[in-house]
Amino acid sequence: MCAVFLAGAAVGSGCGSASSPASPASASTDQVFLTPVPQTSEWPASTPDAEGLDPDVLTDLVRRLRHGEFGSVSSVLVVRNDRLVMEEYNGWSASRVHQLQSVTKSVTSLIVGIAVAEGRLRVTDRVMPLASAYEPIASMDERKAAMTVGDLLTMRSGFDWSEWPYAGSPLERVNTCHCDWLRLILDWPMREQPGTRWEYVSGAPILLAGVVGSVTGQRFDDYAADHLFRPLGTVNERWAMYSSTPPGLPHTGGGLYMRPRDMAKIGSLVLNEGAWQGAQIVPSEWIRESTRRIVSSPPAGWPHPVDYGYLWWLMSLADPMNARPEPGDVIVAAGAQGQWIMVAPRYRLVMTATGETDNDFGRMYAPNFFYSHVLASVKR
Repeated sequence: MCAVFLAGAAVGSGCGSASSPASPASASTDQVFLTPVPQTSEWPASTPDAEGLDPDVLTDLVRRLRHGEFGSVSSVLVVRNDRLVMEEYNGWSASRVHQLQSVTKSVTSLIVGIAVAEGRLRVTDRVMPLASAYEPIASMDERKAAMTVGDLLTMRSGFDWSEWPYAGSPLERVNTCHCDWLRLILDWPMREQPGTRWEYVSGAPILLAGVVGSVTGQRFDDYAADHLFRPLGTVNERWAMYSSTPPGLPHTGGGLYMRPRDMAKIGSLVLNEGAWQGAQIVPSEWIRESTRRIVSSPPAGWPHPVDYGYLWWLMSLADPMNARPEPGDVIVAAGAQGQWIMVAPRYRLVMTATGETDNDFGRMYAPNFFYSHVLASVKR
């Protein structure tokens, strides 16, 4: 499998090789200045230097972004020590929401974790009893009956599902059928025993949204707003959903739209083990559990080693091209066309990026400059 596939496009997270780190001296000598980050009620602001980051390295990143060296990257935000220190837009704006593509899956993991903490759900719960309203379910066998919430969270559902090539794939069916997504996914045939093999299934988080709605008795979009978005103070977020799906069931495989600043809030929430500005929103136990290595080396087509947790990717902090991720390294949410949230707890650092590229290599620009510039800027 060449890539991680994401909702709405027959594209992946990237199959090209990572670019080599750039040095400021090799860039254009045009005079460029970092745009000061405004102090707002929602985001404490600071400067790179005050937070222990080298402003010259970040200025070089901004220069390259403005010169188009990183393709159609439309925003990059950097947070250090819970303060926004860099906010760069290229054809985008702070007030404009952006489709997160499969970054949506990682946000869905947070919402599932809240339902688990409330005692509504367990990772070990079997899925089919929670979907009894859809009985009889097609292609039912002992494998489907054994599928758990944890199998969906780890992309080990056992469904006979492949998203490559996109044309004619189950993902295309989901994206174009304008039908009841839960019926489509629940009826999908199985290939193997759940929990045995990793396969990227964008239907899995949609099914999780249906499960959360079933056990809470609340529309998933309302539950997410009440328990995550409102406490975070997000602005104008919205979901892709179709009228023929169950009311309030969004495309949790890739249909969330958020402002880049709110993406950074999600990153800060993970960095602080579920807390935002002192308020615990997601249980710390869930953050630790969902961002630990559960699946080692999923066949995702990335140009460097990755592991997988509960709808979160894990990358190495020290050697992204060769080393296996270690606990506490880099926690990653990734989406098609260049959508990223990258969290480095050891350095109290968050970077977000949005993009509009359909180029495989271009999708990897953001993680490449996360290492070559953002991590490289850390002085203390």
